[in-house]
Amino acid sequence: MGAEVDVVIIGGGLAGLAAARRLHRAGVPWRLVEASGRLGGRVATDVIDGHLIDRGFQVLNTAYPRLGTLLDTGQLNLGYFTSGVLVRKGDNLLRLVNPVREPTGGPGTALAGVGSLFDRLRFAALATGCATLPTSRLLAAPETSTETALRRAGLSDAFIEELLRPFLSGVFIDRELSTSSRVLAMVLRSFARGRIGLPAEGMAALPLAIAAPLPADLLDLDTPVAEVAPGRVRTQAGDIRCRAVVVAVDPPAASALLPTLATVRMHSYTTYYHSAPEPPLTEPILLVDGGRRELVANTVVLSNAAPTYAPTGRHLIATSVVGPTAPPEPTIRAELTRLYGRSTADWTHLTTVAVPEALPAAPPPQGKLRKPVALGEGLFVAGDHRDSPSIQGALTSGWRAAGAVLDELRAG
Repeated sequence: MGAEVDVVIIGGGLAGLAAARRLHRAGVPWRLVEASGRLGGRVATDVIDGHLIDRGFQVLNTAYPRLGTLLDTGQLNLGYFTSGVLVRKGDNLLRLVNPVREPTGGPGTALAGVGSLFDRLRFAALATGCATLPTSRLLAAPETSTETALRRAGLSDAFIEELLRPFLSGVFIDRELSTSSRVLAMVLRSFARGRIGLPAEGMAALPLAIAAPLPADLLDLDTPVAEVAPGRVRTQAGDIRCRAVVVAVDPPAASALLPTLATVRMHSYTTYYHSAPEPPLTEPILLVDGGRRELVANTVVLSNAAPTYAPTGRHLIATSVVGPTAPPEPTIRAELTRLYGRSTADWTHLTTVAVPEALPAAPPPQGKLRKPVALGEGLFVAGDHRDSPSIQGALTSGWRAAGAVLDELRAG
């Protein structure tokens, strides 16, 4: 390759693309190298028998602040989920919704048989505080684990175990709820303020939309990086000389390129995709297991929210399990029969997607959630392990890293 450019970005995921967008806007010469043959990193979509299969169950929250900087979410043609959950508890399927988003569902939520009325009032107060208080106050509150924070809010064991643990374990990919209370606050804030949806063309449409304004000839796919050093990036095609390097790959790969980085523990999960001739539910709503069986984190009929996820006459169901060990598909199918309360015998198992390094663990202390992106000597790092473990965190970290690069280039 033997090239020279001001900034090399390693990694074409959300963080790398956000960094490229900011540098491009600033008029700084840059180049992005990506080891695989596509953009998006951990956000990807495949097509199986006409169904859109995301690389694990993922959704987009319209309240993510950085999204508005990078694209108009209207261009994604989002299909939305109900702002609430269904809880399977014995023979009953209980519906709890956000009364702000779903006013007609408020009375049913108040009387639903999960925890007590006081639980629901206390949780509503917790979520409202996260939605309305300044971020600086939320991040200045005493930090603890998510589970401890929920119990300190006065929530009962039943409410936590039957609703919040199964729901939040799918959000954090953390069954123990050891995730920082500050991450919890940011998640509750985004859920209260935004809507949850799926792009009509699959989650892969998100990175493609972010990359759309970038010149294609500056995006080098199928270009693995072997070594990073101040002022130089070594690829299989040759060295690239540069003034700054932004390493925006997943945490294990980042640690391999930048040995001074602390090791980041990753959470894993598995999503089972089934196709059915009839939907087991007609509502686009997440279903969780309130029976404390701790097998299925959640299941949802994706095509109820985004009909484009399944071909005509079929319906796509995604079921997620937290942890490194994936149960056999027949075990999951039996659980789905119980959860939905109907036979799954005519369902087709499309595929099982295991994501062993899906999301960085974020136990306390996380501080202000923003970890340094400038490492010195023209080396920078970006990714959701530098901010909150989320799409928002990945985009924000890339944007911050690019800002730090611009500051250093101007100073130099």
